[in-house]
Amino acid sequence: MPINVTMPALSPTMTEGNLAKWLKKEGDKVSAGDVIAEIETDKATMEVEAVDEGTLGKILIPEGTQGVAVNSVIAVLLEEGESASDVILSASEGSQKVPSPAVAAAPAPSPLREREAEAKPKQGEGPRIFASPLAKRIAKDKGVDLSAIKGSGPHGRIVKADVESPSPRSASPHLPLPKGEGAGASAQAGEGYQKDIYGQLYKDLLNNNIKKITAKRLTEAKQTIPHFYLTVECIIDNLLAARKDLNEQGKDAYKLSVNDFIIKASAMALKSYPAANVSWSDAAILQYKHADISIAVSTPNGLITPIIKRAEEKGLAEISNEMKELAARARAGKLKPEEFQGGTFSISNLGMYGVSEFQAIINPPQSCILAVGAGIEKPVVINGKIEIRTVMNVTLSTDHRSVDGAVGAEWLQHFKRYIENPVSMLV
Repeated sequence: MPINVTMPALSPTMTEGNLAKWLKKEGDKVSAGDVIAEIETDKATMEVEAVDEGTLGKILIPEGTQGVAVNSVIAVLLEEGESASDVILSASEGSQKVPSPAVAAAPAPSPLREREAEAKPKQGEGPRIFASPLAKRIAKDKGVDLSAIKGSGPHGRIVKADVESPSPRSASPHLPLPKGEGAGASAQAGEGYQKDIYGQLYKDLLNNNIKKITAKRLTEAKQTIPHFYLTVECIIDNLLAARKDLNEQGKDAYKLSVNDFIIKASAMALKSYPAANVSWSDAAILQYKHADISIAVSTPNGLITPIIKRAEEKGLAEISNEMKELAARARAGKLKPEEFQGGTFSISNLGMYGVSEFQAIINPPQSCILAVGAGIEKPVVINGKIEIRTVMNVTLSTDHRSVDGAVGAEWLQHFKRYIENPVSMLV
């Protein structure tokens, strides 16, 4: 009996994914463990392995398709002795036969039904609108005009997600020009741009899964977590001197950054003051044994937070090399789920962009995130004398339910001691 291959849930937050690439083509032999496709999840591009063997009889979802729901059938494997005709039978008579899945367990409606339902428009009807039957039903129930929606599916096809969350073309306050004025506006606007009724030029920049999930999680964080902010100044001249000496000694073995010292100091502060290494739950405050530090990294697809695990046990050189390797794979979309999911404490460093001070949004379920600004030379009073020192502002955002003002302030004192005296991190 044909075996359905379904869209797997590759992360806890994943409800849909983009089918980035097929690594097998129709007619290819597939063995258990073979990588058959690449799926773009909410955080990375990941490989999907088959758990059954057979022949790839039919690819139902072409590569490049966005917004494929978890457990949707994306392809069908044929067992020995079966032919392509069995694929159609399996898909159209799913109520009589329940195929065993190759990747995920839950059955899903076959896209073949949707494709077969898209018949050619009848004579006398207007221009054909390419939309899935489900999208058409939702649009009809909601009274949505499909002609005003820009589809995100293959070849501009309108899918369920487009109707539930209309694309910028239909949802944007930049209203399209009235009919009859579009041609001239398009020529003036230039390729890729549209002109609204106010004469402003704009173009649609579709959001990928990473940006959608990040936006959802951060919105929930600000709405549900009582943020509390604490800022201290750290004098980092000793850190800069130690960094210079260590890099000269390390030569090609490592090249330490200021951020490496911040990761280590944060981990050591969590070790010496574990009351801040917690997360909130309704039943209890969860206190963690190790400092797993999540570091915000900007990628072409959006923000992602690779984790330095057990950072309190690692040396500066190991942290530096591991961070460089994780950041490179994060930008390439090659992180494994366990490398960016979890973490007990986050760091967001914008000092390299010249930002002197800012407040970061907590990354749930964590209770703290440290926002790090640039090191700036400024006059400081030391022992009654004014001296020029390099000062770095750091702001700790805390979940006030689990880390109140006193706990946050105490943790910052531990961090300040380590960051201003980096030698103390070695003992």
